[in-house]
Amino acid sequence: MKILANDGISASGKKKLEEHGFEVDINKVAQEQLANYIKENNVSAILVRSATKVRQDLIDSLNGQLKLIGRGGVGMDNIDVDYAKSKGIHVINTPASSSRSVAELVFAHLFGMVRYLFDSNQKMPLEGDSKFKELKKNYGAGIELKGKTIGIIGFGRIGQEVARMAYGLGMHIIAADRNNDTVSIEVPFADGQKITTQVKTTSIEEVLKTSDFVSVHISGAGQTLISKKEMEMMKDGAALINTARGGVINEKDLLEALDSGKLRYAALDVFENEPTPAINVLMSPYTSLSPHIGAATMEAQDRIGEELADQIIELLK
Repeated sequence: MKILANDGISASGKKKLEEHGFEVDINKVAQEQLANYIKENNVSAILVRSATKVRQDLIDSLNGQLKLIGRGGVGMDNIDVDYAKSKGIHVINTPASSSRSVAELVFAHLFGMVRYLFDSNQKMPLEGDSKFKELKKNYGAGIELKGKTIGIIGFGRIGQEVARMAYGLGMHIIAADRNNDTVSIEVPFADGQKITTQVKTTSIEEVLKTSDFVSVHISGAGQTLISKKEMEMMKDGAALINTARGGVINEKDLLEALDSGKLRYAALDVFENEPTPAINVLMSPYTSLSPHIGAATMEAQDRIGEELADQIIELLK
């Protein structure tokens, strides 16, 4: 049985599939050529990330040839999931594999923002030799994360991983989630010890009003959660972090809040118009930016590939 890993798969995931008799094709096929390629090469399953779309028209054009669609990651907004399932196609993803990687990126942005590294890393090469004292003064007003409150909107796997890291830094946690009420959080340490604590979730409004930093972790695509109204609820000088989905935060309203000083800074790993984000978002002096790399660590890619392989083996062998 042939599997097309159109957006790639880790070497460990590919190896596991091949050991169980699957043929894994890692060619990258353009979206408009995908239907013909799948037909001509007798592909039975397709694995994608966020780049490739598997919509109803593609599914229909294959006349039942596809047996499985796999998404390496959490969100499946690039797949017509319900329609695929109605046609008897297995649809799988890897919700647990990238939680740690995304959570670490949240804190990479947080550390960079509170110490203004996102700006000083650009200014130092240009002005470090001529304006060292001025830059030192400008960037010497950073703050520590310890004792601050991080608000987490969406308290699933990734949100809970963010909470574990925040506890380790001595931060206060407040969370909102429509599916969870009280969540038990286990914080493990490298020496094998661990602590367990309880987080009782509250409303989004309460999270916005009380947090120094708000990190968004909902999976809904195209659902704008935070616009001008919500930003006005936030503390003056607070920050927003979005590593979830582009469009969850209204970028126009965000820029206005940043320019007015209502919010101090924002971190964005995802954008409304990927892969061509708005230039005014990219040029803002108040934004810490990364190109949708939340799950893009070597460790996460191995876990994603192996989790996909395990599910495929179970479903198709």
